[in-house]
Amino acid sequence: MRTAICSGSFDPITLGHMDLICRAAACFDQVYVCVSPNAEKKNQMFTPEQKLMLVQMAVEELPNVEAELWPGLLADFAVNHHATAIVRGVRNTADFDLEYQLALINRNIYEGLETLLLPASPAYQHFSSSMAREMIRYRQPLEKYLPATIIPLVRDLTEKKEG
Repeated sequence: MRTAICSGSFDPITLGHMDLICRAAACFDQVYVCVSPNAEKKNQMFTPEQKLMLVQMAVEELPNVEAELWPGLLADFAVNHHATAIVRGVRNTADFDLEYQLALINRNIYEGLETLLLPASPAYQHFSSSMAREMIRYRQPLEKYLPATIIPLVRDLTEKKEG
């Protein structure tokens, strides 16, 4: 069985993330979405558990995709799930440079773990979770940015946080 990992902090999961996950699911027998708490990122909108819930809702229609919360090293998550590949999206050369370095580190930790860098689909090249958070904060329409299944929960979670 060919198993891959798609990872990120998913604060929140966007249509760009979903595009990458769906493309990975078409190439691998099993895809695990690794939701990382990533405490180093500032201005996080959702708790790790909320992020996991949003990702699980977004991928529930994909039969070969599962999501899990993981606070440790991505290479360890890959070993635990018998994965041979990490699939990452790149939007530009800055993303590529960062992902290239991470790929070398992960391969050094777990020999045989490859990283596949997929260019962002043109429709999602400008997407980021930071941009989505701004749209949420200012109560903008979210249909162009987030999976439809999670929008009501995103609105509910953010209203509870503000209220």
